[in-house]
Amino acid sequence: MKLLIIQWLIATLFTGMANINDGSPGKKSGNDAVIVTQCDDFTVSGDGSSEQWDKTRWIDIPQRAQKPVTYKTMAKVLYSETGIYFLFDCQDKILNATIMEDNMNLWEEDVVEVFLWTEEDFPVYFEYEISALNYELPIIVPNYNGDFYGWLPWHYEGNRKTQHATSTRGGPKEPNAEIEAWMAEIFIPYELLSPLQNVPPEPGTKWRANMYRIDYDQGQTQFTWQIISKTFHDYKKFGTFIFE
Repeated sequence: MKLLIIQWLIATLFTGMANINDGSPGKKSGNDAVIVTQCDDFTVSGDGSSEQWDKTRWIDIPQRAQKPVTYKTMAKVLYSETGIYFLFDCQDKILNATIMEDNMNLWEEDVVEVFLWTEEDFPVYFEYEISALNYELPIIVPNYNGDFYGWLPWHYEGNRKTQHATSTRGGPKEPNAEIEAWMAEIFIPYELLSPLQNVPPEPGTKWRANMYRIDYDQGQTQFTWQIISKTFHDYKKFGTFIFE
């Protein structure tokens, strides 16, 4: 009997370990981590049409406020030799976006955001916002005990510049249009993340990160991959990207 119990405990332990370390593409390694799959470089289109996206799975970005309507928001993440890719799919009804310029207060309208904290010993991270109308805000943020301010990149050109595109379903990509959903596709080159540490990632590298959406159909509604306490800059609450 003791032998059977020991065998059962060993089998249970190894089964649990296998589940934790399951390397299925896009599969979460716990509630606060996701495995990021390698891909070949491709040109973003705004609609997720590249076959490279088939290598990974959708990640749920939950709506964090009780509202009459709950929208579905999902994201995918991939990485290549030159940068990291994101794809967002956002269920929606009204395109609450009117800003027609980069580097503005995009968070005041419909937007998705990515925060990348590449080295936990260095409280500086990269924040990227893209509006439903395809305008962007890329900034480096030093954050010392909650005292933070973003800085725009210098010489933002060539291999330091992002690729980004958006698209809509069920309606036109126009301010205040009635739609069914919108998508955003982003490529962030490692060259842009300099001088952040732990870049570029290698297999086994870990970055802290979070992914967000803000929608304005029902007042400001926040969607977050990892729950934050007060602001999106609550970097100690970020989840983890584990590069495959």
